[in-house]
Amino acid sequence: MAIFDNVNNGIKEAMKAKDKVRLEALRGIKKVMLEAKTAEGASRELSDVDALKIITKLAKQGKDSATIYQEQGRDDLAQAELDQVAVFDEFLPEMMSDAEIETAVKAIIEKTGASGMKDMGKVMGVATKELAGKADGKVISEKVRSLLQ
Repeated sequence: MAIFDNVNNGIKEAMKAKDKVRLEALRGIKKVMLEAKTAEGASRELSDVDALKIITKLAKQGKDSATIYQEQGRDDLAQAELDQVAVFDEFLPEMMSDAEIETAVKAIIEKTGASGMKDMGKVMGVATKELAGKADGKVISEKVRSLLQ
């Protein structure tokens, strides 16, 4: 079943269970997905890869917002954001560990024949495609940089 369909079913279940946090989070996902589907130049269908990118972006934004709220002493708002992020995380694949990311990046460096920092763009292009949804782009970038130096 497509991720979009899972979100729709989750909305129905959250409404029946009167789970406001889950309902709000799922409606947020659906809103962004519908915007992506109806954007100018977009196809009417949303692939699971695109849906995962959307959910990953929403989760990252939620975590960043929660951090800002905590810095400003608004733990109530931070907790609300983190509760929504927990719902987003249900749709995301398991994140890779640092060791797994390093192993994958080493394999990509060998495959691309990269020899130094001048090849970072080439390695990052392949790495971000292969590790999309499994690792944060910032972590991938740090691993590539450390391994190419």
